[in-house]
Formats: sequence, C-alpha cells, structure tokens
Amino acid sequence: MRRLLLAFALLACAAGPAPAEPLGERLAPCLACHGADGRSETPDVPSLGGQPADYLITQLYQFRENQRTAPPMNEMAAGLSDDDLRAFADEIAKLPPPAPGGAGPEAALAERARGLVGRHQCNSCHGADLAGRETIPRIRGQREDYLLKALAGYKSNARPGYDPAMNEVAQGLSEADIRDLAAYLSRT
Repeated sequence: MRRLLLAFALLACAAGPAPAEPLGERLAPCLACHGADGRSETPDVPSLGGQPADYLITQLYQFRENQRTAPPMNEMAAGLSDDDLRAFADEIAKLPPPAPGGAGPEAALAERARGLVGRHQCNSCHGADLAGRETIPRIRGQREDYLLKALAGYKSNARPGYDPAMNEVAQGLSEADIRDLAAYLSRT
C-alpha cells in the first residue's frame, strides 16, 4: 500500500501543480480586448477569430520572449509556460472568423486593392482566400485600423516579423496602397 501511495505522490509531483484557474477564466482578459466572438471591438487591437493555432502560438511566444513588443501582451505572456501557450493558441483558434467590417468595398477600391494583392503576391502566403494557414495570419476581415498600423510598422521596420517577408513586401507600398489594402481586407 505504501508503494502505491508513493507512486501516486511521485506521479502528482511529476505532473506539476494544477493551473490556478480554468483555461476559460484565464482567457477572459484576452477575449475582453480581442473579442469573445472572434471580432475585436477595441481600437488597434486585432481580431483573433479564424487565426491558425500555429500562428497564435508563434505570436504568444514572441510576446513572452519580448521579441515582439506590445506592453499588455508582453506582461500577459510573461508567466506562460510552453503548455500554456499551446492551450491558449488552440482555444483561441476555435473562435469564428470575424465578419467583414462595414459595407463592402466600393468597386474602384476593390479593383485597386486586388491589383495590389496580386502584384505583391499576398495570396501566396496568406492563401487564395487570405484566411491564413499554419504560421501565416488571416488578414481577411481583420480590423482596418489594425491593418493600417501593422502595414505601416512593417514598412518602417518598427515591426520586425519572425520572417522578413512582410518587411520586404511593405517597402514597395505607398501610404495610399496601405490605406487601400487595409480598407479592402477589412471589408472582404
């Protein structure tokens, strides 16, 4: 009997302490900003609905390791274990993709933006439907203000990516191009 109790005690120690709160409670602050229904209503904060789990875990890792800077995110991710990162990413990836924001793009804007998407080969990484895959984010239906901020950050190199492709692509974008892409992507 003592051996059985010792085995259970060793197993419990090896498993580590149980999380203090259930995952749903730990995610509540994340969803308050990023949107519990997959669409953020918070200015400059991205919608996370429909994002691939591998993309999310990469971003959480970068925040935890201070490779990407956004103070609330760095603080939130600082104490997360690798298992926490995976659990958060897997759960957030279940959120539905955000519906396009506002009215659909006007015809002239859509034509200009589709030309930019083709010229800069956005769909070669983000997918034909711009819904992302693996470690590449969904950009379709993303918040317009966030897309403006992200593209401007890539262009100025203020936002380094884990892959320099976005920084390179953004160098060829004018401010008007960035506005057109952000408006189009957010509304499709």
